[in-house]
Amino acid sequence: MRPRPDPIGPGQESVWDYPRPAIAEPSDRHVRIVHHGVLIAESRAPVRTLETSHPPSWYIPPNDVTQRLLHRSDRRSFCEWKGEAVYWHVEVDGQMLRDVAWSYPRPTPAFACLRDHLAFYAAPFDLCTVDGEVVRPQPGGFYGGWITSDLAGPFKGAPGSMGW
Repeated sequence: MRPRPDPIGPGQESVWDYPRPAIAEPSDRHVRIVHHGVLIAESRAPVRTLETSHPPSWYIPPNDVTQRLLHRSDRRSFCEWKGEAVYWHVEVDGQMLRDVAWSYPRPTPAFACLRDHLAFYAAPFDLCTVDGEVVRPQPGGFYGGWITSDLAGPFKGAPGSMGW
């Protein structure tokens, strides 16, 4: 059952207008991640993925991520559109945040622009922003979308949304 989309306010886009299957598109928005005062990533050239009912996931070019903080995880997952993802831990001040980022070393041809870019879950970090606005994590803990005020939902991931 498809839920009723929220009303779209001025300057907003509805996640219900996003395509399915998903797409990836370059962006010039400013994304930033900080934890315990340490800059994890900052980019003005991210790629965002868009999929019906999901807030965007932001993929950051590897050169815009503080690589020394990353540790490869054994975790893997598979996306029917993007291919096999590998996961990353982030270590800051001796604290290991496990499986908080993912990337696609060999994405499918339609998502070649994501190769080696890193996406991060927002919830584990002290601060994740898009154009200076603090984001809210996509509900549910499985998906990695970032919710900003320019998006209208409802967003997949909340209880009862599995069949959307």
